[in-house]
Amino acid sequence: MRIFTASVIIAAVSLGTPAFVQAQGAPSQSEAQTPPAQSSTVIRSIQVVDLKELQPAVRSKVDDVVAQTSEEDLQSLRKSIDATPEAASALKAKGLSSLQVVAINIADGVLTLITKTA
Repeated sequence: MRIFTASVIIAAVSLGTPAFVQAQGAPSQSEAQTPPAQSSTVIRSIQVVDLKELQPAVRSKVDDVVAQTSEEDLQSLRKSIDATPEAASALKAKGLSSLQVVAINIADGVLTLITKTA
């Protein structure tokens, strides 16, 4: 898969610790629209993981992050995923859509889309 910069707001579980992180948008976004907390992250691959597939300890932490995430943040996350063709395609390949994404994680160039299907 080619390298690209994802434009997403991330409700992340970074190294097992819940955190909120933000990745810088695509080059077409102006720097004026980029909040100061953003950083540039290069995504080399994407994986889609169902919440049920996570280890219980990690799943619990993701559940805690999701519980603290506002509906507005989730909508923004999902819009960003839909605006990123590679992410949308990875979901579509699994028969899913951004509506099922509850959190994401970016670590070592891997974007993990965490989904909840039922």
